[in-house]
Amino acid sequence: MAVAPRVAARALALAVTVVLLAAPAAGNSEGDALFALRRSLSDPDNVLESWDPTLVNPCTWFHITCNQENRVTRLDLGNSNLSGHLVPELGKLEHLQYLFNKNNIQGTIPAELGNLKSLISLDLYNNNISGIIPPTLGKLKALVFLRLNNNQLTGPIPRELVGISSLKVIDVSKNNLCGTIPTSGPFEHIPLNNFENNPRLEGPELQGLAAYDTNC
Repeated sequence: MAVAPRVAARALALAVTVVLLAAPAAGNSEGDALFALRRSLSDPDNVLESWDPTLVNPCTWFHITCNQENRVTRLDLGNSNLSGHLVPELGKLEHLQYLFNKNNIQGTIPAELGNLKSLISLDLYNNNISGIIPPTLGKLKALVFLRLNNNQLTGPIPRELVGISSLKVIDVSKNNLCGTIPTSGPFEHIPLNNFENNPRLEGPELQGLAAYDTNC
């Protein structure tokens, strides 16, 4: 008569196992996002060799830092001889605080980076990034450092950035930006040499006297 309880127990254990296997691990979506980045990059020195998508989470990968909850907080790919482009999936790293990528990255800055609500430092300088500075970066209300210098960026400086009161450092020098330099919000204290070597950029803007997108 003890057979029935044993069968029931095994069935229950099997059901629990199936549920656990079906439920995604907390870090899997972040691992998927980072592996999408890896697929988009050329890595001649194999610095991303440890990025194994079969692991439960990416916290053991080189160049990745996680918090105590195994959520990715730092992505540091500086000076790694990487080329390729950034991917929209990076916007899923909602706990990311530091993004540093100083390589030979081409393409544009994904608008989805504006979803990184915990981001403190966005460092994409000394690459070959083109396109505009996405206005969605204005949603990064924790951002302190924005360094996009030495790229091929075009278009105006988004006025959405004026609303980020936490911004202390902004450097967009050595691009091909146009329009005028904002003078309100965090821009009030940014030195003008952080905007230099943008041949089509004028400024600082005179509030109410000229359209900020002049020459764009």
